[in-house]
Order: sequence, then structure tokens, then C-alpha cells
Amino acid sequence: MDFKQLHSFISVVRCRSFTEAAEELGISQPTISTHIRILEEELNSRLIVRTAKSFEVTPRGMELFECAQNILKLRDDMVSRWNGHGSKVIRLGVSTIPSAYILPEVLPTFGKSHDDIYFVVTQSDSRGIIDAVHKGSYDLGLVGMKTDDEQLVFKKFYQDHLVLIAPVTDYFLEMKDTGSFSLEKVLQEQPVILREQGSGTGKSASAFLEKIGIPEDKLHIAARINDQEAIKNLVAGGLGVSIVSEKAVHDYIDAKRLLQFELPGHIAGREFYIIYHKDFILKDYVCEFIKYLEHCLISIMKSY
Repeated sequence: MDFKQLHSFISVVRCRSFTEAAEELGISQPTISTHIRILEEELNSRLIVRTAKSFEVTPRGMELFECAQNILKLRDDMVSRWNGHGSKVIRLGVSTIPSAYILPEVLPTFGKSHDDIYFVVTQSDSRGIIDAVHKGSYDLGLVGMKTDDEQLVFKKFYQDHLVLIAPVTDYFLEMKDTGSFSLEKVLQEQPVILREQGSGTGKSASAFLEKIGIPEDKLHIAARINDQEAIKNLVAGGLGVSIVSEKAVHDYIDAKRLLQFELPGHIAGREFYIIYHKDFILKDYVCEFIKYLEHCLISIMKSY
């Protein structure tokens, strides 16, 4: 069974004539007859009964007629959607930091000037988004880590850096006031809260710790949390300290709910990437969104 055979069958039923169906589809009547015969043989059912004076669609034929229309409509809808003839939809997979702190700054303005484009946004950790983009589940991904996947394009679009956050206590306030902050001392003496292994922030923090010669197994890890907001609240509550993206803590720092300590800039930098599959052809409006995103984030970085 194929689409051509279903097209022939639908046309025959609608026209109630093999001859008219052949004219409508621009093919020969013997081809129409062959299509109907193949369907009847495959389904082991009589679909159409015709004589010199009558034309009748059997109950099984009417059942196939309904199914065939639905099948072809689904096919047409899928082709239209993928070719951009229907609604313009961008399927976006986003890791935690871009989802919570970057997209809210750029999507509203883009949406006002592009009211015909819709976003389907899914949040996961960076590793999960990268795997999903590789499989074609999303048009684009916004992630905080880069892999060696040769099937994907990683386009750097935002530069952030890591900071250490601590609760607002007399101990840390004195460090802040006197400039006596010692990263090594804090990490050796204080419980540490880290992101889960699949996150970009978690990977960046692990890489930073390795560079300064303090591997994770030397830390007192109080918890591994997959939610950035939960980490901020736990640190504010006094559970420990954490290494996070500066972009994620502006609100708590401004509200004086956390203290922020700078880390060595040359090794605490981290990048965020726009990713897409190199073998997939991006629609024009997807490329337009990429350019808009890059332009907006250059402005955002200059504002900090």
C-alpha cells in the first residue's frame, strides 16, 4: 500500500467512476484499476463492486475511504509543517541558565516584531539538549557546554563567568569587608553544593576546580541539585557555598540575599552555545532568530 494507491482509491470513490478518477489524477484508467486491485489483494477485501449498470462501495471500502483521507491529510500536514507553509514554529531545547535568565530578556521583543513565529520550548540539562538536537528533536538548542559531536554546529553566543556564592553571615561579610577572601580556604572548610553532572554549569565548575588543583573528591559536597533556584535558596539558607554562573545570581545579589565572590577571570569564564544539526537545512525564520539572538545578547553583555 502506498500514497498513490490511496489517492486513486479516494478519487474513484469520490467520482464514482474509474474513468473520471483517471482524468482527475492525470493517469491512465488501467493504472487506476491496478491500484484498486493491489489494495483489495493486500487487504483481502472487496472494496468496490461495479457492473455495467451500477457502482457500489462496500462497507470495508467506506472504512478504507475514511482512513485513507486521514492518512493523506496527516501526510500533507507534516509536509506543510516541515516546509514552512503552515505556522512558523521553532522547536527550542534550552538548558537551565538560558531558559531562566536569557530567553525572558530576548523572546518578548522578538515576539512583538515576529507575531507569526511560535516557540515550543523544552528545558533540560545541557547534555540532554545536545543529545536531543543530534536526534532532530529540536531545531535549535541553547546550552552551556560543548562536546565533540561532529554532527552538530556549536556557535558561541554568550560569555559568562563563574562566581562563588555564600550566605549573608558575619563570617562571609567580614571576608567581603576586609578583602580576606581565600577561595582555597572556603572550599576546604565549607560544605559545597554542586549542580548535577549533566548540566553545563556543573561541567564548568568541575573544570574550574581541576584547574585550581582542588578535585571534587577533596570537597565536602553537601548536595548535588539539578535546579539552579534551589541551589540559590539552599546557599541563602546556610547549607553551604556554591559555584554558579554570575548570570544566574544577579537577582539574589541585588536583593542582598547572597554574597558573591569573584573567581580568577582567566579560568572562570564559560560560554553558552547555539547548537543545530549540520545536516539539517534551517528555515529562513530560524536563521533570523539566530541572528536576532546574537545581536541582543551582545547588547546584554555590554550592559553588565
